[in-house]
Amino acid sequence: MLKRFLPIYLVLGLLLAACVGVQTTVSPPAPPSDATAGAARTVTVMTHDSFSVSEPVVAAFQAQCGCQVQFLKSGDAGLALNKAILSKGNPLADVFFGVDNSFLSRALAEDIFEPYESPALADMPDELKLDPSHRLLPVDHGYVTLNYDRAYFDAQGLALPQTLEDLTREAYRGLLVVENPATSSPGLAFLMTTIAAFGETGDYTYLDFWRDLAANDVLVVDGWEAAYYGQFSGGGGEGDRPIVVSYATSPAAEVFFADPQPAESPTGNLFLPDGSTEQIEFVGVLAGAKEPELARQWVDFMLGETFQADIPLQMWVYPARAGTPLPAVFAQYAQEPTEVVQLMPEQIEAGREGWLKAWTDTVLR
Repeated sequence: MLKRFLPIYLVLGLLLAACVGVQTTVSPPAPPSDATAGAARTVTVMTHDSFSVSEPVVAAFQAQCGCQVQFLKSGDAGLALNKAILSKGNPLADVFFGVDNSFLSRALAEDIFEPYESPALADMPDELKLDPSHRLLPVDHGYVTLNYDRAYFDAQGLALPQTLEDLTREAYRGLLVVENPATSSPGLAFLMTTIAAFGETGDYTYLDFWRDLAANDVLVVDGWEAAYYGQFSGGGGEGDRPIVVSYATSPAAEVFFADPQPAESPTGNLFLPDGSTEQIEFVGVLAGAKEPELARQWVDFMLGETFQADIPLQMWVYPARAGTPLPAVFAQYAQEPTEVVQLMPEQIEAGREGWLKAWTDTVLR
């Protein structure tokens, strides 16, 4: 996102599927012959709701492995990881995709993944390889930042905020929607952005900032889809909040999915100082997988050229594999922040639970 721009009708379908526990299977174009009917094995891939891959790419893997692929969409990234942890020892799937650097330390501490050093790691930049044990391997990366609705600010004649602190001013009361960091990976990424920006000690800490946001009528929702499509007023959103925590590639996605495509995106990135962070997403083989061999093949495939080239227009983030070509809409409309703030995994591991409790006490109670 990571991650995460789908047409509104597709997002609604995914949310309905998640609510009733539907497992999504993409089948190859041709049915199996009588000789092989019923013989094909299935690899089950557990993901967050925003995961997307084109059917021809899945079909290419199925033809390669002689198997079926089943996708188990399990909520936002934090909720999906919780489900994987609760099923430790008897996993619901063979592979898990969607752990990001916000949840990396927690996922590793729970010991639900088995080590696998894929040969495709050789083509991944070292800065994206955050797990030296190779239990979680990088698949994509992007930037969590603030998006805004251009039409709203133009119509109101309201200047854009220039700093994070500006969001606490009266002029921006009731304009911001964020995701709950306890259940959402972009929400947690933004919380950690504010921790990096304001710190935990001093005259004005991250909790002071959030306390001021709460007093200024910030809206908190469970996940990205609820924030972007349910509460944000820009692009395909149906809400009335013109500022949202989303991704730096969201404005490019707004152009791509529009018909006709506009010359300028209806949304923009704020890129406030100390207001953006990099999000890296990982895949891993679940310990106790029923099909560990197929799971490793799927991991290799996700890190390979075919899947990596499919990522930008499916999940609206950047492929991890070095040298993967980007589509034209990325070159023209996707922006990367010139500076990002980042917490180290060991800082996150030491502080995450305390941060979430303190944030909950400050903002939700």
